[in-house]
Amino acid sequence: MKKLLLLVALSIPATAAAQSNAAAAPSRLSYTYGELRYVDVDTNGGDGIQLAGSLELVENWILVGSFTSYDFNNNVDASLLEIGGGYVWDYTDDFDLFTTLRLARGEVDTPVGDTDDTGFAFSAGTRGFLAPKFEVRGSINHIDVFDSDTYLQIAGDYYFTEQVSAGISLDVAGDNDTFTLGARWYFR
Repeated sequence: MKKLLLLVALSIPATAAAQSNAAAAPSRLSYTYGELRYVDVDTNGGDGIQLAGSLELVENWILVGSFTSYDFNNNVDASLLEIGGGYVWDYTDDFDLFTTLRLARGEVDTPVGDTDDTGFAFSAGTRGFLAPKFEVRGSINHIDVFDSDTYLQIAGDYYFTEQVSAGISLDVAGDNDTFTLGARWYFR
């Protein structure tokens, strides 16, 4: 009996710690955040940095935007600016469906000249929690800047706190594939 009481007494702090860690997980998905990501492109030794964000408006409407700067071999630099909006459907308690439409502007600087193009980008997908601190995302995306391309994105983030998560994403496309590693800061 003393061993059982000792075991119960020793398990109370561990149970309390586990409950406090679970409390750090977000209670629902937030669409008000900023993020910073390292971007690796599989063609021409390309890599770069992406700054992105989203702002929740009223009745499930969101504003979205991102700026990505790329450096490639042979002194080629590129950038992509996207600004737009979207809508979020509360599909279940743990998963949402979303769609966004964005104006996109791309620029490419090479040693022999510069070029730019303006077009649009469209995304439709889902995001949600597989576990209390682990979010997954999946979407199909289309961009029409310079050349049209459609790609699939899969991503996952781990929540260290309710305000900070970090994770990876993989974009699989017809022209090239992109891997990112980054963090999100939520403003709840």
